[in-house]
Amino acid sequence: MIAAILFLALGQSVPQATDSIVVTAKETTDAASAGTITPEQIEVHAEARPGDVLEMIPGMIISQHSGEGKANQYYLRGFNLDHGTDFATTVAGAPVNMPTHAHGQGYSDLNFLIPELINSIQFKKGPYYADEGDFSSAGAANVDYVNSLARPIVSFTGGSFGYMRALVAGSWHNQLLGAFELSRNNGPWVKPDDYSKLNALLHYTGTSWSVTASAYDGRWSSTDQIPDRAVADHFISRFGNIDSSDGGKSHRYSLAGEWQASGDNSLTKANAYLIGYGLQLFSNFTYFLDDPVNGDQFEQVDHRIVAGGRASHLWFSHLFGNSSENFIGVDVRHDHIGSIGLYHTRQREVLDTIRRDKVLETSVGVFAQSTIQWTPKLRSMIGLRADDYEFQVRGRTSASILSPKLTLAFAPRSDTELYVNAGTGFHSNDGRGTMTPLVRTVGSEVGVRTSVIPRLQSTLALWALDIDSELVFAGDTATTEASGASRRTGVEWSNNVRISDHILFDADLAYSKARLRTGDRIPGALEGVASAGVSLHDLGRVSGSLRYRYLGPRPLIEDNSVRSTRSSLVTATLGYDITRHYRMIVDGLNLLNARVSDVDYYYASRLPGEPLGGVNDIHTHPVEPRTLRLRFEAAF
Repeated sequence: MIAAILFLALGQSVPQATDSIVVTAKETTDAASAGTITPEQIEVHAEARPGDVLEMIPGMIISQHSGEGKANQYYLRGFNLDHGTDFATTVAGAPVNMPTHAHGQGYSDLNFLIPELINSIQFKKGPYYADEGDFSSAGAANVDYVNSLARPIVSFTGGSFGYMRALVAGSWHNQLLGAFELSRNNGPWVKPDDYSKLNALLHYTGTSWSVTASAYDGRWSSTDQIPDRAVADHFISRFGNIDSSDGGKSHRYSLAGEWQASGDNSLTKANAYLIGYGLQLFSNFTYFLDDPVNGDQFEQVDHRIVAGGRASHLWFSHLFGNSSENFIGVDVRHDHIGSIGLYHTRQREVLDTIRRDKVLETSVGVFAQSTIQWTPKLRSMIGLRADDYEFQVRGRTSASILSPKLTLAFAPRSDTELYVNAGTGFHSNDGRGTMTPLVRTVGSEVGVRTSVIPRLQSTLALWALDIDSELVFAGDTATTEASGASRRTGVEWSNNVRISDHILFDADLAYSKARLRTGDRIPGALEGVASAGVSLHDLGRVSGSLRYRYLGPRPLIEDNSVRSTRSSLVTATLGYDITRHYRMIVDGLNLLNARVSDVDYYYASRLPGEPLGGVNDIHTHPVEPRTLRLRFEAAF
C-alpha cells in the first residue's frame, strides 16, 4: 500500500522516444556536502588500514582503538560514530553496517575492502536522500568496484613492525575479475597484534548482469585503550597492555548479484545479496573493577546470515513542460542472528554467560524521489521514504517511520550552484533493548559550490541535525547506550585547486557543536577538524602526495571538565614508474613521529592494588609511531 501511494504521488507518464531524453549519469550533485572520490585520488593516498580511504571524505576522521582486525572508529559532523552508528556504508551493492550487533549498533567493518579495486566512492551527508535509510543520518558512502582491470596486478608490500601484504588481481576477457590478498601485521605493541588476513574476490560481468563473490577472514590480538595513569606511573609502556589475552577473529563471506535494463527514457535495476558474518571478540576495558579476582574481560559473539536486496526504477518525464527525473524503489533486508552473546571470561575462557540471544530482524523500505528542472537555473528534489521494522527476540516488536526529503538547487551562473536541503531520517536501535526501536533524526543544510575562480572548486555548507535519542559509546561496557535528545550544528569548507594538469592542492575545514538538549556536552563528540594536502599525478614517472590531518580536542564528559588532546599527523606516499610494467611506492605514516592518540575515553577502571571503586581516568589508544612501507607492483 505504501509503495502504491508513493508511486502515484510521483507518477508521471513516461515520455515517448520523440521527447529525445537520454538516460545519462548525473554530472551535478544535490548538496554542497555530496561528492565522489575517484581512483586517481585513492592511488596517491597512503592508508594504514583499508577503511582509511573514507578519510578522503571532507571532515571525516578514521582511527582505531583496538586490534587491527576490529572495525575502524569513525568521526564525522560532531559525532563519535563509534564503529559505524549513523554512517551507512555499502560495498558493491551490499550493506556493511550490522544492526543489533554484539559490539556496537551499526558496526561497520571494512577490513575486507581492497582499495586497488575501487572504481568510485560516492558520499553524501545528512538525511536528505530517499534512497538512503538506516544509519545514514550523519552520512553515507557507497563504494563501487571496477568490473575489470586494464592489466593484471601483482603487488608485494613490506614495512615497519612486521607488516607484509601480497595482492594478485586480474581480468579475463573483460568479464571475469579475480583478486586474492594476504597480509600480516604486528604493530608497535608490546603484545604483537599478530593480525593475519585472507581476502578474495571473484566478479563476473554479463551483458546486463553481474555476480560478485567475496571471502574475508581475519584473526588478531588486541592492545585496547589503556589508562594514562598506568603509563605515567611506568606500570606499562605507551604501547603496553593490561590484559594480553584480548583479541578476536571475524569473517565475512558474501554473494551478490546485480541486473539492469534500460529503455529509451528509463533504467531499471535490481540487486540481491547473501552474507555470512561472524565475530568473536575478547575485550577488557575496566581490568579489575567489577571482578577483582578474575578480571573484567568479556567475550562478544555474533554469528548471522544476512539476506536482502534492492529494486529501483528510474524514468524521465515532463511536468507542466518541465523535464523531471523520477525514481522509485524498495529495500528489503533480513538478519538471521543465530547467536549473539555476551560472556564473562578470563584469558579467553568463559566463566559465566551474561546474555545470549537469537534475533530475527527484518526491514522493508520503499522510497520515491522526483527532481524537476523548473527553469535552466532552478531545480527541486522532493522525496519520501517509508520504513517498517520487525524484531523477534523474546517476543515480537515492530515499528514504522516515514521520512520526507526536500532539496532546492539554484545556479545563478554556470560555475556556481546554491543548495537548500532538509529532511528526516532515522537510526534503528538494538533489537534486544526495550528502548524505542526507531529513532527519528531531522536535518537541514544550506550550501554553495562554486568554481568562479579559475582552477579552484570550493564548497561551503552550514548544517544542523537533531536526534530524538543519542547513542553514546560507553567505554566501560564497550557498547552504545541511549541517552537524551541532542542537537548538532556545524560548518564545512572544502577547496580543491588544480595548480596544473598534474598537481592538485586541497584543503578542508570543519567545525561542529554538539549538545544534549539538557545543555550538556556529548562525550567524544567531534569539534574541529582540518586536512590539507598536495597530490602529484603522472608527473613524468612520479606520483604521490603529502598530507596533513588535524583532529581537535573533544569533550570526554558531559560537563566538559575533561577533554581529549589534539592530534596532528603527516602522511606521504611517493610512487615511481621504474619501467612501463614495474612500479615502486613508498608510504610514510605519521612521518613526524607525533606522540598523539587515536582515541580518548574517560571512565572508571581499576588496576591491581587500587581502591575497589576504581579510578576515573582518560583511557587512550596511541597512534602508531613513524611507519614506513615499501611496495613493488607489476602490471603486465
